[in-house]
Amino acid sequence: MSGTTPPPGSGPGEDENPYAQSGQGRPPEQPWGATPPPSGPPAWSGPVDGGASAWGEPAAPSEPPQSIRRAAILMYVGAGLSVLGLLFTLLARDSIKDAIADNDSSLSADDVDAAANLIVGVGIVVGLIGAALWLWMAYANKAGKSWARVVATVLGGLNILFTLFSLSGGGGLNLIINVVTIALAGYILYLLYRPESSAYYAAMGGKRR
Repeated sequence: MSGTTPPPGSGPGEDENPYAQSGQGRPPEQPWGATPPPSGPPAWSGPVDGGASAWGEPAAPSEPPQSIRRAAILMYVGAGLSVLGLLFTLLARDSIKDAIADNDSSLSADDVDAAANLIVGVGIVVGLIGAALWLWMAYANKAGKSWARVVATVLGGLNILFTLFSLSGGGGLNLIINVVTIALAGYILYLLYRPESSAYYAAMGGKRR
């Protein structure tokens, strides 16, 4: 029998200290249990280069899809047609004067000139406004502004409607321009409502919020 006395509480059958705190005397448990601790920093879940966020929002595209780019190019063509129609109005001044004189023979030469100048002036203003609207819509829709698609839809519908009413007003080159304008407006609206175009508007709208 050895002369060393075992420390209190280490012998078999001895009660544990009732005043000891829970877990005292035992090695602390590791929070990861049997799994080893991570060896590096946690992965970054935030936005990368201004792209998709951790909440699943789509990343804003760097450039518009082909359908929007094509629609913008055709809008530039529409602006060119508006300017072309303006030039035709200027060149048709003599024909306008003849038509006014034939319609009302009681008018004096000054009255005919004044009426022709008024018609030509209105045609110039309408042509310039039309060209400006085409260019504005091309810029705004290419930038992915959702309101621009709504405005383009309204303007395109009015353009088609008024052009249909004017088809019976003349023939030749003027008729060709009117038919091309209707086809152009219809195809542009088709491009603006393509699925890839709608996704582009949605993504750009989310980027601005």
